[in-house]
Amino acid sequence: MVRMSAEERRESVVRAAMSEFARGGYYGTSTEAIAKRVGVSQPYLFRLFPGKQAIFLAAAERCIEDTIRTFEEAAEGLEGEAALQAMGHAYAEVIAERPERLLMQMQLYLTVGAAEEAGDREFGEVVRAGWMRLWDTVHVLLGGDVADTTAFMAKGMLINSLTAMKFPPGHRVWEGVYA
Repeated sequence: MVRMSAEERRESVVRAAMSEFARGGYYGTSTEAIAKRVGVSQPYLFRLFPGKQAIFLAAAERCIEDTIRTFEEAAEGLEGEAALQAMGHAYAEVIAERPERLLMQMQLYLTVGAAEEAGDREFGEVVRAGWMRLWDTVHVLLGGDVADTTAFMAKGMLINSLTAMKFPPGHRVWEGVYA
């Protein structure tokens, strides 16, 4: 049996954390559940990450970076409306195939709100910085048009909300979403 390097183990923790936090949120997920999913002890988990917050923030950054990569790959070589359509289709495919990615995104926003209400600003700083990288990526891919970027991101958030609430395809709430 080949042993994983610490970096490979860190990667497995981040992937497991995304799944666990997507289902239970920051406050409802234990580090024990993450360690168990990875197959390591909690003390080993804390050799890889200094604490639960660091694990969550690593998972948050990965979630955002995965979304950025999805958009970049979809829009490669395309411009304008073609890039917009390709990014929209790629994102819809990702959240249909990997719903934990959508749920993790939703947990990011909830956690920022709850943490900031409790006086913890670090979550918000990290998540907002990631979201700005996402916005800037979309902005560039759509040719630098602020209105197109805003409309794309707003529509994406509506899709996130409707999907998270499990509105089925064909429901009337989707009528204005897809042209």
